Amino acid sequence: MDKPRPCGCKGRRTCITCEAEYGLLHDDTNDIQREKSYVFCPWCQKAWPGWDMNLYRLHPNHEGEPIDYPGVFIEMDWLSVEEENQLIVGMDEMPWDASQSGRRKQNFGPKCNFKKKKMKLGDFNGFPSFSKFVQDKFQDVPQLEGYFTIEQCSLEYEASKGASIDRHIDDCWVWGERIVTVNLLSDSVLTMTPYNGEEWRYNLPLVSTYNRILNNQGEVVNKQIKALANGEIPGTNCSNNLLGDEFPRSIPKDIVVRIPMPRRSLLVIYGSPRYDWEHRVLREDVHGRRTCIAYREFTPPFLPGGQLCNESEAVLKAGKNFWDHQSVRNQNLLSSG
Repeated sequence: MDKPRPCGCKGRRTCITCEAEYGLLHDDTNDIQREKSYVFCPWCQKAWPGWDMNLYRLHPNHEGEPIDYPGVFIEMDWLSVEEENQLIVGMDEMPWDASQSGRRKQNFGPKCNFKKKKMKLGDFNGFPSFSKFVQDKFQDVPQLEGYFTIEQCSLEYEASKGASIDRHIDDCWVWGERIVTVNLLSDSVLTMTPYNGEEWRYNLPLVSTYNRILNNQGEVVNKQIKALANGEIPGTNCSNNLLGDEFPRSIPKDIVVRIPMPRRSLLVIYGSPRYDWEHRVLREDVHGRRTCIAYREFTPPFLPGGQLCNESEAVLKAGKNFWDHQSVRNQNLLSSG
């Protein structure tokens, strides 16, 4: 079943619709050892033994022996109910595109070929204005100092469709260290498993050539990022002697870390969880309708002052633009009529 199916799935990826129609099987937990799982607590910044995401609510009365898991920041109730509603209304006023594994998506960003390392602007012209306030709120989050969004992707998960997303690491050639998710409508979980695959996959070898953005305490230490945050143009020599190969590379091989994504929360992963662990959303962790907005920034070479900044100039310019989705929709209706 390598060919795309009407539901949007292809290859080994499935949803309830194509499983029923083609007799396919879905198993996204065959590599997970639940008896060696831990749940991350947003307040004590440690992961405690267990599987149920709600174990974090026991804080400070956890049980068992925790493990350190630096590289995760969660802010609870980061959005208000009114802000969440504004986003949902805006997203639902725009067309959704079918995606794999029962998801739907709305993607705003450049066109990238990760294997060939080719990027072009495509039809990217910024982001819908109803979501601008989210990026404005980034400025109040210390871990997102100097964050410049160049991709914004809305994702919809429906339990009735068996929606999920397979384990993966976001590409490391163009997408930067800080992976940001704003979770909407219902609680969910990001399930993390150590990556034990080929070194070349996801463009992982490039990580050792990048200066770190955050240290393990969540403090921005990158001089290039700090200069951009202050409205300065960084020079070509922005070395801060904190290269990516100084991330802790010695990780357990057989444990699972479950990161809660409560409704209206902000999640930032960076450092070792970003590069050493694959993340996924399991079908069992989607309840009702869940949406999220994922944000990506450039790797340091594509930022001003980086050696590839000439290739990203048009994308960075487009990323400053916010357009009225209602006007675009009305124009599309007129042109189609």
